[in-house]
Amino acid sequence: MYKDKTILITGGTGSLGKALTAHILSKHPEIKKLIIFSRDEQKQFQMALEYPSDQYPKIRFFIGDVRDRERLKRAFKNVDYVIHAAAMKHVHLAEYNPDECVKTNIHGAQNVIDACLDTNVERVVALSTDKACAPINLYGATKLASDKLFIAANNITGWNPIKFSVVRYGNVMGSNGSVIPFFLNKKQTGILPITDPTMTRFNISLQGGVDMVMHALEHAWGGEIFIPKIPSYKITDVAEAIGPECTKPVVGIRPGEKIHEEMITESDSYYTYDLGKYYTILPATHKWKLAEYIAHFKATKVPVGFKYNSGENTAWETVDSLRKLIKQHVDPSFVH
Repeated sequence: MYKDKTILITGGTGSLGKALTAHILSKHPEIKKLIIFSRDEQKQFQMALEYPSDQYPKIRFFIGDVRDRERLKRAFKNVDYVIHAAAMKHVHLAEYNPDECVKTNIHGAQNVIDACLDTNVERVVALSTDKACAPINLYGATKLASDKLFIAANNITGWNPIKFSVVRYGNVMGSNGSVIPFFLNKKQTGILPITDPTMTRFNISLQGGVDMVMHALEHAWGGEIFIPKIPSYKITDVAEAIGPECTKPVVGIRPGEKIHEEMITESDSYYTYDLGKYYTILPATHKWKLAEYIAHFKATKVPVGFKYNSGENTAWETVDSLRKLIKQHVDPSFVH
């Protein structure tokens, strides 16, 4: 499905965007073009140094902001697949700059949808977050709104065969601004601040996030929210894995933080199916037949009242497994 296709990644200079770039260029050399769309010229400059045009002739860099609908329409011309990874994602910054977060995460999402519908884009995968599930902070609320926009976009496509879907997952191990790089940097001070000793988080590797996006791109029927089955970790175990010798003062949670991450609520259970490797929350209204979807994916309906959160998960990382994962996915030189 990738032969002679053009793929565009919004927010393509971010952690996941760069991982997607490496994956697509190595695994799908048959593509026509890969466009990196983002607003940070310095990150684009640095990424272009990693992918010189003489060695990577299929990659293109396009400066632009998802807030600018006309710029998106220009960028999406002759694009087949769009992966929407651009977002304002830092919880505490969104709390203090709410309007900026709304402009990027909600208005930007609608701009992406409109630009896709106005061009010849065939498939769209939008990245969500666990914080969009029963949100208690503005970032989560804007991403929930974004999810709803992308899901509902399937209802207004008319004759257009375009498919919009969403992928939702928890913390990406080692991504910019996440707890593991933060602790690795703080380790040299001898102090690792703990927000709350009972706090838990889901854990997924960058490659796991990439695999999920590619799965949605290849298999979505339109309107699904895909959710991975992944382990959790305790924040205290992360601190112990990185700095067993460090002091670990409890400093309290930041504005808008949850103690446990949620990805499926009890209310979602009425529309949630088990696909094996992933769960999927199906839209209440859809253009395809549910019985055919269930048969095609061998999907199993989850029990009513089912919920999926990091605190009640059945799979857990340990201090030892976290150390191995940090060395494998974040810092090869890591020594605890």
